[in-house]
Amino acid sequence: MEKVLFFGAALGALGGAVGVVALRNLFYSVLALVVHLFSLAILFLLLSAAFLAAAQVVVYAGAVVVLYVFVVAYVGGDEESAWEPIPGQRLLAPLLGAALFIELSIAVLGSSLAALGTDGPGVEPGFGDPAEIGRFLLEKFLIPFEASSILLLLAAVGAVVLAGRREGTS
Repeated sequence: MEKVLFFGAALGALGGAVGVVALRNLFYSVLALVVHLFSLAILFLLLSAAFLAAAQVVVYAGAVVVLYVFVVAYVGGDEESAWEPIPGQRLLAPLLGAALFIELSIAVLGSSLAALGTDGPGVEPGFGDPAEIGRFLLEKFLIPFEASSILLLLAAVGAVVLAGRREGTS
């Protein structure tokens, strides 16, 4: 049952990630992001990291996605661009995607197939508990943690500024 749940969550995570990039409607793209984030939470649960799974759902699938939905609703974005930003983009994008797929396939087939018969990596006791996460965020990864929070704040302020210019209020 655990293997079925793993592959289902993995397919949900991959499908949600592809949907975020592939869907043209911004609202549906945000909904695909929600599917992706919930699938990641299931994968965290399979790793016995209940706190990480709960934080994934509450913080990302809850707060951040709600912020994205408000930004999409406020800014809009229903209009399709009438021109291609890069000439020949419709031909170049699938070629680059196919090249990336081939490269990743070679990497997976060359290195990861040897691990199929094993039990996988060991998970240390205490993986994903709040004390360990706090220690990592406030000691080892303090600068990236603060940089990501500043980046999210700048994105929200930038969206409001762009929406104000679009309506002619600023």
